[in-house]
Amino acid sequence: MRTRHYQLLAKTGYFGLLILIPVWHLWLSPPLLDINPWLVTSIWFIPLLFPLKGILQKNPYTYAWSGFLALFYLMHAIVILSSEPSEWLLASIELLCASFFLIGDIYFAKYRGRELGLSIRKKKAN
Repeated sequence: MRTRHYQLLAKTGYFGLLILIPVWHLWLSPPLLDINPWLVTSIWFIPLLFPLKGILQKNPYTYAWSGFLALFYLMHAIVILSSEPSEWLLASIELLCASFFLIGDIYFAKYRGRELGLSIRKKKAN
């Protein structure tokens, strides 16, 4: 039961980011400088595509390493919150999605790994 709960939490955050990033950078708040908004969107969107297959296949290893990816979006949201007051709502949504993604990743990988008998601990020699 806990495994399914954390998987849902991770997927909610992950797919939330997949939707938020292009909507944010292409329509709601495109870059003000003379930068192509599609370039900015690709820089933030493409890394999210790497774990897609493993997340859909419920692979605990993918959930484990994609937690590192979630940290980048968490840091991005914190930086935007502290430096761009005009984008606090979008940054808050990103912070929430990235937090869900990170927490769900950690605990889904832990509990699903246990269910499958996977371990990173070395077995003690007798």
